[in-house]
This record gives sequence, C-alpha cells and structure tokens, in this order.
Amino acid sequence: MSERGRFITLEGGEGAGKSTQAARLADWLKARGIAVLLTREPGGSPKAETLRALLLGGQVAPFGADAEALVFALARADHMAQTIRPALAAGTWVISDRFFDSTRAYQGAAGVSPERLSELEGIAVGDDRPDLTLILDLPAAEGLERIDGRDAGPDRFERDDRHEQEARRLAFLKIAEGEPGRCVVVDARAGEDHVAEAIRAVVSERLSPTIAPSP
Repeated sequence: MSERGRFITLEGGEGAGKSTQAARLADWLKARGIAVLLTREPGGSPKAETLRALLLGGQVAPFGADAEALVFALARADHMAQTIRPALAAGTWVISDRFFDSTRAYQGAAGVSPERLSELEGIAVGDDRPDLTLILDLPAAEGLERIDGRDAGPDRFERDDRHEQEARRLAFLKIAEGEPGRCVVVDARAGEDHVAEAIRAVVSERLSPTIAPSP
C-alpha cells in the first residue's frame, strides 16, 4: 500500500503569482523524484471546471455571497472525490492553486458567516486538509497592477475594487495567524525567483523527511 501523498495549497489575492509558483514548485518536486499532481480551484475535475466557468464568469454572483460559497463547496466536493483523494491515496503529492482558504477569505469578507463556511468546508473536505498552505502576500494595489497587464480580461473577482481586494488580503493574513501549524506567509513582492526560493525553503523545512535529495 502506498504511503499517502502530501497536500500543498497556494493561496493569496489577485496577481500574487500563485499559478506560476505552483507550477514551479511542482517541477522542483518532480526533479526530486516525487510524483506530483498540479490542480486548481475552482476546478480540477470535469464537473468542477463547469462550475468554475459559472463562478468566474459572474453568473452566480447575482445570487449573493452565500450562494457563491455553496457553489464553491459543490465544486470542491467533486474535486476532492474525483481528483485529490485518489491522488493522495496513490502516494502522489497534490499541489492546488487555491483551496478552501480562498472561500474563507473571499466569501467571508463578503459577509458569509464563519459558521456557514465551516459547515460547507466540513461537507466538501472532511478530514483531508492540506499538510501545508503557502499564502502569497501582496498589497492589493500591486496585485491589481499586475493583473491589469494580462491579455485575458478580468474575471468576476478580479473586477472588484481595491477595498474589497485588501479586505481579502487581511482575511488571508488572519487565517495564517490562526493556523501557524499549517500556514506560512510568503512575501510575494519579491521577484519570481526569490519567491520560488522562499517557497522551496518552507517546503524543505516543513516536509523535508519525505523529500528525496537532488538527483
């Protein structure tokens, strides 16, 4: 029977570089002989990708933040069942670009109660919580400047103003403060290479017993 894989999530506001750093971390681990599955939220499974299009396209937004939190939980439940749990059971490490902390920060900042979020989290995730969560911290103004230069137009959440973006940033920092055993804040203001090095240092420190030496 394979040893359970490790579960790493990357979180943070818009423009923090989560997708880039998730891919770089996956490549670094693969070079050390570790089987890695790179995934994302919302999405990560066929049904969840369908819900992703609705969420980021803004079709769910008119129903309010509680409805968005519910649809995120539906997508997450399928993501867990179809993608994450099977990979972890097979001994594969899973790296997810966003997970439940994004729902806590985004929908929580929009007024969804902690009790409601915890209930949905319990249903969708259960005990399969991340072993390590890397929170890429970036001032909202800088994050908005970064996404302003992208070719693709802004999605439903990227269109929110700086005040809303900063409230989410503070929510992420509060999550990290409350769960230091799982969460580590990484300064995302530095260059891409420096951020990648910082992430590798954290992963090596927190999960070093299971990381093979460099080939």
